[in-house]
Amino acid sequence: MATTPRRGLAIGILLFASFMDLLDVTIVQVALPSIGADLAASEAQLEWIVSGYLLAFAVALITGGRLGDLYGRRRLFLVGITGFTLASAAAAAAWSGDVLVATRIAQGLFAALMVPQLLASVQALFSPRERAPMYGLIGGVAGIAAVAGPVLGGWLVDADLWGLGWRSVFLINVPVGIVIFALAARFVPETRSSRPMRLDLVGVALLSALVLAFMVPLVEGQTLGWPAWLWIPVGVGVLLLAAFVAYSNRRMRRDHSALLPMPLFADRGFSAGIVTQAAFQGALNAFTLPFIIYLQVALGFDALTAGLNLLALSLGALVGTGAVIPLVAKVGKYLVTTGAVIMAAGVVWVFAIVADAGADFTGWAAVWPMLMAGLGLALLIIPLVDVALATVPVADAGAASGAYSTFQQLGAAAGVAVSTTVFFTIAGDDWSREHVLEALQASVWVAVAGFALAALASVLLPSRAQVQAHLDEARRLAEADVEADAAEALPAHTAATPVS
Repeated sequence: MATTPRRGLAIGILLFASFMDLLDVTIVQVALPSIGADLAASEAQLEWIVSGYLLAFAVALITGGRLGDLYGRRRLFLVGITGFTLASAAAAAAWSGDVLVATRIAQGLFAALMVPQLLASVQALFSPRERAPMYGLIGGVAGIAAVAGPVLGGWLVDADLWGLGWRSVFLINVPVGIVIFALAARFVPETRSSRPMRLDLVGVALLSALVLAFMVPLVEGQTLGWPAWLWIPVGVGVLLLAAFVAYSNRRMRRDHSALLPMPLFADRGFSAGIVTQAAFQGALNAFTLPFIIYLQVALGFDALTAGLNLLALSLGALVGTGAVIPLVAKVGKYLVTTGAVIMAAGVVWVFAIVADAGADFTGWAAVWPMLMAGLGLALLIIPLVDVALATVPVADAGAASGAYSTFQQLGAAAGVAVSTTVFFTIAGDDWSREHVLEALQASVWVAVAGFALAALASVLLPSRAQVQAHLDEARRLAEADVEADAAEALPAHTAATPVS
């Protein structure tokens, strides 16, 4: 394990960069109506502005981590933050929807180089017993980003600093990125894996191709009028999926370096967790993005007011986190199931209030259902990884976590694509409040379907006894680490003690 007297500062620097990535996912949502109006962007381009970033991040995430293991985590982080900063500047200067989509994809790719270095550096710089507070800090920062994103994005758009409007949403990354680069170059130590896994570039190419084969027809279908030939790329996607699975299995047998660890999918708990994670992330985005668009387009809310309507959701999740953590070992997977059901109920309650209030809706009217949905979010997401990995061998935990992160982003992108496609298809050219409300209702049912799938999949997660055994094993390993550290320190202490 590497050591450095400033490891806390190093993790803080990496953590702030991760905060930038998380912020960039949510901050853009409230700016979409302004972007669409200024660039005359189509509905499909608006979808790609959000989902393009998520997809690029998802398919490159595992590879970014392995590149850090191979060539040095600080080096890859510096490359990532440099590219992310330049791509952000290019996004701020975009003159068309297509250019902005391209720069967003570039942002996602470079984010996938910098973000994995955070967790890898925590593992390299801290012993197992010291990592739990670091993971808690990372979770807390993720919660803060969820709160800050819509609010900061709304404020930047409404403030119209120097006449930049929505462009400031991306431009803010430039000075922050420069500062992070300078601090990381000075204070983040270089670490790398002693036994790095090989790159699986063929796997990345196959995964990227099959994802695009399914996503392009979904996103572009409404713009193209749903022609019959759109089924061709879907059929190609099925073939690519079969090829990806076959290739990955062959690579796992050869050197265990496949992009996604296919043998783990035979574990029911792991697969159930993957489905739960992807469905939940998709459902959450399926609700929030159309909701923000409805508030701005149909009700005339400014960007800041629209963003503040999600504040109670994030605050509910933050408040619920502290209450949920002690319950993981006692309740297990039923926390996840309950959380999914509560989120679905909260979203339906929000829509009922929106529909009943009509043009008189105010954000205060939906505070309670938003808080309720936020509590459900905490119930679902806090225990999910621990529960889902309870039957995964400790040696495979890293690969399993990487797969979870990948499916988290893929699920979020799919949720954006499905719900906004439904939303824009129903809205069509009639943007009256009543018609847009119908489109929002359809998107809400997409979200409810996603939460229902997450609830059903969660029933197949490992049992409470398996979760308890998993937590006991983690505790045993931490205690063994303490004993090992004590044993290493003993000879030095003995040598330094004078003999009388």
